[in-house]
Amino acid sequence: MSDSQLFNGELTHFDIKEVRPYSSKELCGIYGISYKTLRKWLQPFQQEIGDRRGRFYTVLQVETIFCKLGLPYRIRD
Repeated sequence: MSDSQLFNGELTHFDIKEVRPYSSKELCGIYGISYKTLRKWLQPFQQEIGDRRGRFYTVLQVETIFCKLGLPYRIRD
């Protein structure tokens, strides 16, 4: 996946370079949301995602999160 592509006629920029273990704080930064919002978004998928391993979600968990929430991107001005 390139890190820029067109979406609805706008140039978008993907913030994800690779799927790797991420902490909750890193996921919040990637999506541009608070920890409370991240918890609410992940709650319906908790069964599929599972519990974190220590401070980090595993690669498989991160892949599931991206599939359920969608890839984060920003529209450039």
